[in-house]
Amino acid sequence: MHIKDIRNIGIVAHIDAGKTTTSERILFFTGETHKIGEVHDGNAVMDFMEQEQKRGITITSAAITATWKDHQINIIDTPGHIDFTLEVERSLRVLDGIVMVFCAVGGVEPQSETVWHQADKHKVPRIAFINKMDRQGADAFHTVDLMNNMLGAHAVLFQIPIGSEENFQGIIDLVEMKAITYNGLEMIVEEIPSAYLDEAKKYRYKMLEKLSEFDDELLSQLLSEETIEQDLIKQVTKKAVTHLCLTPVFCGSAFKNKGVRLLLDAVVAYLPSPIDRGAVVGHDPDDLEKPQTRAPVTSEPNAALAFKIINDPYVGQQTFIRVYSGVIEAGSSIYNSTKMKKERIGRIMRIKANSREDVERLSAGDIGAIIGVKNTTTGDTLCDIDKPIVLENITYPETVIDLKINPVSNKDRDKLGMALRKLSMEDPSFDVKGDEESGETIISGMGELHLEIIVDRLKTEYGIAVEMGRPAVAYRETITKAVEYDHKYKKQTGGKGQFAHIKFKISPSDTNDNEFVDQVKGGTIPREYIPAIEKSFKHEIKKGLYADYPMVNIKMTLTDGGFHPVDSSDMAFKICTSIALKQAIKSAGPKLLEPIMKLEINTPDDYIGDVVGDVNKRRGKIVSMRRHRKGSQKLTGEVPLMEMFGYASDLRSLSSGRANFSMEFDHYELLSENIEKIVLENRKKEKENRQGR
Repeated sequence: MHIKDIRNIGIVAHIDAGKTTTSERILFFTGETHKIGEVHDGNAVMDFMEQEQKRGITITSAAITATWKDHQINIIDTPGHIDFTLEVERSLRVLDGIVMVFCAVGGVEPQSETVWHQADKHKVPRIAFINKMDRQGADAFHTVDLMNNMLGAHAVLFQIPIGSEENFQGIIDLVEMKAITYNGLEMIVEEIPSAYLDEAKKYRYKMLEKLSEFDDELLSQLLSEETIEQDLIKQVTKKAVTHLCLTPVFCGSAFKNKGVRLLLDAVVAYLPSPIDRGAVVGHDPDDLEKPQTRAPVTSEPNAALAFKIINDPYVGQQTFIRVYSGVIEAGSSIYNSTKMKKERIGRIMRIKANSREDVERLSAGDIGAIIGVKNTTTGDTLCDIDKPIVLENITYPETVIDLKINPVSNKDRDKLGMALRKLSMEDPSFDVKGDEESGETIISGMGELHLEIIVDRLKTEYGIAVEMGRPAVAYRETITKAVEYDHKYKKQTGGKGQFAHIKFKISPSDTNDNEFVDQVKGGTIPREYIPAIEKSFKHEIKKGLYADYPMVNIKMTLTDGGFHPVDSSDMAFKICTSIALKQAIKSAGPKLLEPIMKLEINTPDDYIGDVVGDVNKRRGKIVSMRRHRKGSQKLTGEVPLMEMFGYASDLRSLSSGRANFSMEFDHYELLSENIEKIVLENRKKEKENRQGR
């Protein structure tokens, strides 16, 4: 397969817009499956995890390779629920284009916006598919208006529907000016019915008018009313899509098998190949300021990004990679430039959701899985050892909810630790830590559903039943003022003593991250001890020094110190740093931070007053309100996570089940003094209870 004929695409959308159903129809029509899998029956190929099939939602991104009209299409079906936003983030990092699925009834929904902005961040070209045209309330034209008003999408209809709701019969293709209707799975292409001809001409002109902004030849032909060739329309459209200037919009009903084959034609015609996307840019491992590029050709040195890890019970750890340049072969060695370690590739596979096909190699533009690498994790770069490059890593969202778990059976304790390590390697938005005092295990995630799925997987995949505490807010600690500190650590025993002396300043960080800065001059602390000081700093602030929550936005500047030629050691400087930090933090105005969530609520007009009043009672605030669709409003606001446990049932009660909401982490904010006092008292009681056991 030539690289120009490869399409690496994602199917992304808000939950319940029909992503997985669309993916299943694509697999059927490309011949990858011979029976259509349905989400509601729990037999969708792309939703192969037991937890996905039980809940009818996508949890983990699934990758599959299909072929359409001599083009290889590598498809990733991504989750729509905000708790699994990392799955979307890491998929977008490696894709060349996406199909954004919108519900014709719901229009632009909360997660639609989140995913759209993620695609903006990664500069991913996109086309749109308005699904569920057969549903009551379906309106393709209104959905396009919402896309432009709410997303700035530059959305243009390339198809218009023939009928809608229960009368949805088919589609008018505005490029070919043909009507496509359906008899079961048969597509019938015919002339546009006279009742729709004027509307088709109007929307075709709108499409051509928009395209003329990107090409002088097309503009000239449009102004002179010449016949515009389809090839020119497709060529200009692809150029505009690749440069993020246009979102062509298509429509249909995936569940009723309408519009999916035309969507596949659009993927091939309008979304870019790896060659169209051009060279990937990274940097030299030894010089962050020195850029390196790799063109999407097999003759360039190897460069690939690991974007996902799955622990498969049959083949072990599968590491999904996107190859940007060169050729990667089974049985060969490759260099992990992120970890600075050589890796050996045992097997290479193309993944077909939950099945696999062994191949000898992956080439530039390919997506596949490799077996055998031991040190590679999500976001690592794999490359030629003689021509190293480090590609941009994948950013992980903050965890906001903690949950204490313990194995029901003590004999499962070691087994639990191993299982959690595997799960956290698969999912970097999931974190595990141990409570040193109680011996309990604390897992942290993006939301209640996220942790519920983790616990379910422990039981079904690893055979470990666990007891759970109540979900708790993942607070953070910070400091509010700068403090200088000077500390000497001396300990003399019968043999060799311990000595370390450090002077430092701790202050709030300007970078919204934790920083360690070495400003020691003149060798007052030998260079070999500086890493031990930095390691101790990072360890202590991760544990927390105020109320045992991780610390954020802390800067430690090491300025001076001293050592003893015999008694100084790494351990002495680690202990010295640990003691000094605990004392210095007390003087630096420590405070607790709480996670603030971005809240979006769709509610009928009748319930707006009650909904807004309830948000205010939860210490939240509504920051915007706009018409969502006829008779309903979309409210956007901010609210502390600690006030949102049980909100789903409360909102159902307030709105007679007619309102819905979504929320995602937005930022951390200082707790008010009275609430911080309560949190600290509860934390103290927890510690006392543990110590009294």
